[in-house]
Amino acid sequence: MARITLDKVAHSYIANPQDETDYALRLIDNIWDDGGAYALLGPSGCGKTTLLNIISGLLAPSDGRVLFDGKDVTNLPPEKRNIAQVFQFPVLYDTMTVFDNLAFPLKNRGFSKEDAKKRVLEVADILDLTDSLYKKAAGLSADAKQKISLGRGLVRRDVAAILFDEPLTVIDPHLKWQLRCKLKEVHEQLKLTLLYVTHDQVEALTFADKVIVMYEGAIVQIGTPQELFENPSHKFVGYFIGSPGMNFLPCKIDGNRAFINGSSIQIDDRTAKLGENIKDNLEIGIRPLYLEVHAEQVENSIPVAVKSIEDQGSYKIATVRLSGNLLRARLHEKSVIPSEQAWVRFPEDWIRLFHNDKLLTLQSND
Repeated sequence: MARITLDKVAHSYIANPQDETDYALRLIDNIWDDGGAYALLGPSGCGKTTLLNIISGLLAPSDGRVLFDGKDVTNLPPEKRNIAQVFQFPVLYDTMTVFDNLAFPLKNRGFSKEDAKKRVLEVADILDLTDSLYKKAAGLSADAKQKISLGRGLVRRDVAAILFDEPLTVIDPHLKWQLRCKLKEVHEQLKLTLLYVTHDQVEALTFADKVIVMYEGAIVQIGTPQELFENPSHKFVGYFIGSPGMNFLPCKIDGNRAFINGSSIQIDDRTAKLGENIKDNLEIGIRPLYLEVHAEQVENSIPVAVKSIEDQGSYKIATVRLSGNLLRARLHEKSVIPSEQAWVRFPEDWIRLFHNDKLLTLQSND
């Protein structure tokens, strides 16, 4: 297990990069704790795989250093970094049994048969593979094969980190939840340093202690699932995390009111102070979960036109129009909303202000 330090790391696939846009991976300066479970989350092309390849040693960064427990490994190949990797497609020896697949990394490192067998049996028990140990890997299901790939990384107690590159992509949806739970159990039992790359927010939020959100080659936020949901530091995090994503409305602040074209919203003193001197590119953000929609007018509510109501079974999604802006609200399944006009209320505790795409906080305004 290792503490991973990214010391001013950046990478460009262009020989002589001229500016920031030439970099596939922009300046990253972070420390990831020993024994932590981290998820690298972001859309295709955001730099996740480039960063993973730099950590694994498949790629040397254009700038900066990678350190494992303070040791500079920037120029070491993968086999010298003492890591394990689990890829999108299972990497197995189909003609071998499950036991032999799991034991292979240990045999390569000179473990005795007795020690290798003991460790393989431990890992097989953790992953519910005991009943399949002496079956050929070729005849197993996709999820079982991926568990074997996971097991090949876990059998080595001395690994600095285990890196997962979208490992559940080929797994049937109803099995993904089981494997995510299994990964969570494995981490809690063994306290390994795990780094999990995915574009699926559900995978990231249910697996990781902390999620590293990437956008256009940069890390825009590192936080717990709750932090990302309640206080996204960048508009992209607000859009990308949550279903539906965060609502954003261009606004102007005057006193304790946020003005949106012809409508105004009551805001608290702290929020008003954050935006009081900002004249351009200011937006209100609120999660659909917290936006209230009422059939009748209530205190501090604003009339809106109802565009659609989608019944999702356990909840409803209402889409409404406020002063030319579309808003979405996630409502209780038994909510009754008129088909043409309703009233929305913005709870002050859940209103966030963004300027130039970034969350305004007391620190950012100091």
